[in-house]
Amino acid sequence: MAARHGLLLAPLLLALGGTLAGPLRAQVNAQDAGEKGAEVYCFMRQAGNPHVVSWDAAYARIKRQSGSLFKTSPEHAAVLITETVVTQKDKFPGCGRYLGSLYQGNEVSTPAAGDAAAPGGAATPIQGRYSY
Repeated sequence: MAARHGLLLAPLLLALGGTLAGPLRAQVNAQDAGEKGAEVYCFMRQAGNPHVVSWDAAYARIKRQSGSLFKTSPEHAAVLITETVVTQKDKFPGCGRYLGSLYQGNEVSTPAAGDAAAPGGAATPIQGRYSY
């Protein structure tokens, strides 16, 4: 009789183990996604690409890396990149100067040094960055 209960209990314990490990696995996936997003964003910015192009590539990489059932929001992706750059300063030297661009939203921004200016030197609006 005890062996029979053990057979019934084993699948339950396996299911609970997977449920309890889920948050930990999601945290690891978020860290990996943040690191990969930071690699893309920082590399592209330091190579002279404008913010919008770099952000689009980094956000696409983060969304693709996420193992979550839910899509990573742009705001969360920006935080993941920021946390990665701040905690891994040696791996991303000089990238901190670009992080402010992640939080400008849809406001009109003046291109920073190295960003491509709009025709006629006008400020370029960052449109749709936080749209899915």
